[in-house]
Amino acid sequence: MVRSVRSVRSVGSVGSAACHRLRRLPLTSLTSLTVLTVLTVRPLSAQLEAGIRIGSPAPAVTINDLEGRPVNLAEVLGKKPVLLEFWATWCSLCKGLLGELERIHRAYGDRVVMYGVNVTVNDSKARVRRYLEEHRPPFQVLYDERGVGVRAYDVPATSFIVVIDSAGRVVYTGSGEKQDLLGAIRKAAGPP
Repeated sequence: MVRSVRSVRSVGSVGSAACHRLRRLPLTSLTSLTVLTVLTVRPLSAQLEAGIRIGSPAPAVTINDLEGRPVNLAEVLGKKPVLLEFWATWCSLCKGLLGELERIHRAYGDRVVMYGVNVTVNDSKARVRRYLEEHRPPFQVLYDERGVGVRAYDVPATSFIVVIDSAGRVVYTGSGEKQDLLGAIRKAAGPP
């Protein structure tokens, strides 16, 4: 008989979305996953193999902002480098990225367009607004309540970053608090 895992209390650096997926895995699958993870662990700062592929054209999707106004990425893709962060207010890794995102904003200003795409999991618009007042991230916030951006960019977890060059091609994807985002932006935009 296969038992199911009912809850996962501590999963280290694995995001909450992954925790929710793990809760319903059969125990034998969780054991296999643990062995596989131990054998293939690599730093979170490395580029991800999950998510949209490096070199692919960035999807020109339309996602609403917090006021419900549509923001069409086609208006900037292929014109300027773009950084997308898929985030949530409860994501500690996302909060850890704020300093690096601020450094990019100071170094590049309006040469790089930055969007923070809230994935809307357990986040109301009111909660997002409170978070913005407290933390003042350096990006325009999009509220992906229909999951358009998450699906188009094949987002594996919160703190997922996508950097797109001025030709509209994905040059970097990564996840976690320790990412070389300045290096990723240099690939897309050159030196500051």
